[in-house]
Amino acid sequence: MEFRQLSYFIAIAETGSISAASRRVHVAQPALTRQLRLLEEDLETRLLERHARGVRLTVAGQALYEEAVALLDRRTQIKARLSALGSGMTGKLSLGVTVTHLWMPEVAGLMHRYRQRYPQVGFEVFPLLSGPQLERLREGTLDAGILYLDSAEQHGLETRQLQNDHLILAVPSSSRWAGSPPQRLHELEQADFIWGFRSVSPVYYDRVMAHFQRLDFHPRIVQFGADNTAILSMVAAGLGVAIVPAASACLPMPGIRFLEIEELARCDMPLWLAWRTGNDSPALGNLVTLAGEAFTPKKTGPTV
Repeated sequence: MEFRQLSYFIAIAETGSISAASRRVHVAQPALTRQLRLLEEDLETRLLERHARGVRLTVAGQALYEEAVALLDRRTQIKARLSALGSGMTGKLSLGVTVTHLWMPEVAGLMHRYRQRYPQVGFEVFPLLSGPQLERLREGTLDAGILYLDSAEQHGLETRQLQNDHLILAVPSSSRWAGSPPQRLHELEQADFIWGFRSVSPVYYDRVMAHFQRLDFHPRIVQFGADNTAILSMVAAGLGVAIVPAASACLPMPGIRFLEIEELARCDMPLWLAWRTGNDSPALGNLVTLAGEAFTPKKTGPTV
């Protein structure tokens, strides 16, 4: 029993005539009659009874008609679903984004375009620092991540550079620095700094500290925050100053002033899209393509 034979049989059942069915399915009447006979032989039962004005279904024929209609409908649904999955139109996709970059226009635009273009994909976004993103990418519990990396070569991962961020200074709006911005980092030697823990973003932490070592700058760290959101909330509360990615300024926060310092602008902070090697999900492939359209790698300050 073939799907083609079932399609022919449905046409005969619905038109009540082999000649009418022949015209509907564009198959010669003798060929249609032969396929019907082969179907009856395969099922070992009569499906039709002929009469003067055409044919009518036997009890077995009526049962087959109902099952055949449901079967062909299900076949169409399966083909459509598999086609949608294969093209990335449906499915599921999980994306990690560093907390700092959730509000970045390019990242927000990427997420918006993905949702508009692929509304049937279950799109999940997780605010995660770079360290946890790397762990989850390698474990396979995260499809893609937007994060800081020290290079394109990452064990078990494929990468694409999105753009270069840099560093800026965040100070309380009420501080003396807000009214008289420092020009050099050495002016901040005695300032109280709020810092992040290395364990949550080793690549970011090490890159910043290496830059400061080259400048012979040694910030006096008196407070720690779990992530940039916590750090900036502490700055807004007047607990100290902080050095953060320039993307932090995409979401202006009450009580904070962001200041550009040329020595900080010289520290490139490359932002990457990463995904696990061998992940051939079409939904992921569509995200990678859109990311290439949304971001143009560019420098926001002189390279270190």
